[in-house]
Amino acid sequence: MNTQPSSGFSAFSETWNGRLAMIGFTLAIITEALTGKGILGQLVAWFSF
Repeated sequence: MNTQPSSGFSAFSETWNGRLAMIGFTLAIITEALTGKGILGQLVAWFSF
C-alpha cells in the first residue's frame, strides 16, 4: 500500500518550510532593527525612487 501523501505535504517539506520561515522572520526583525523601518516601510522606500 502506498503511504506517501499525494498532495505534496510530507514531514520533510514541512520541516524545511518551517525552517525557512523562521530564517525569514529573523532576518525581517534584524533588518527592521537596523533600519528603523518596518517591512512595509522598506518596500515603500525601495519602490519610490
